[in-house]
Amino acid sequence: QVQLVESGGGLVQPGGSLRLSCAASGDTLDAYGIAWFRQAPGKEPEGVSCINNKNGSTYYADFVKGRFTISRDRAKNTVYLQMSSVEPEDTAVYYCAADLNWCSGYMIGQYGMDYWGKGTLVTVSS
Repeated sequence: QVQLVESGGGLVQPGGSLRLSCAASGDTLDAYGIAWFRQAPGKEPEGVSCINNKNGSTYYADFVKGRFTISRDRAKNTVYLQMSSVEPEDTAVYYCAADLNWCSGYMIGQYGMDYWGKGTLVTVSS
């Protein structure tokens, strides 16, 4: 059983940058794909990005390609989401989630993930 804790959310101006962290405990992240989902007010959760910790492959939703980067620090057992050129539409609660099938669950969507953090709020506003 892996526990996931997100951090790094907050207020950022349009065009700015923010880095989110997903710290894993209880298990090493090597066993999982680690994904970021987000849920904006009044909207369904949507997949943002995933990293396959078996081979390092990364996946991105079209709406964040070229702006967001997912990465990992194996020593810290932590996955990051570097958010750049943020837009007001990026405002959402961002959730970290683990997938026992190394991002195959991410491809399915929220119901393909096995474990979830509680989320961190990102607000993009002037």
